[in-house]
Amino acid sequence: MTTLNFDSLVEGKPVQVDVEGVKVCVARVGDEVFAISDICSHAEANLSEGEYKGYVIECWLHGAEFDLRTGEAITLPAVAPVKTYKVSRDENVVSISAPNQESEK
Repeated sequence: MTTLNFDSLVEGKPVQVDVEGVKVCVARVGDEVFAISDICSHAEANLSEGEYKGYVIECWLHGAEFDLRTGEAITLPAVAPVKTYKVSRDENVVSISAPNQESEK
């Protein structure tokens, strides 16, 4: 499990964190926080180096887009989803832990 301060997250600017030795992309949308695999399922590019608007993050390398809520690939060239991670928030503390079960299909 990894923790960080909610106030340190800036909407529109994803960040990379390490969760149990795995790179994870964390994004804030309003009062919500989402965590997905930081590695694009199409090419090995870090999603945390891209941009997002609303619930859609775009890979900077080839433009593939993913839904931050589900990890689903929205646009080509990506066709496979990325893993999502469990996020919980207690006041200003955000905790991120192992991948959600449904994203491991």
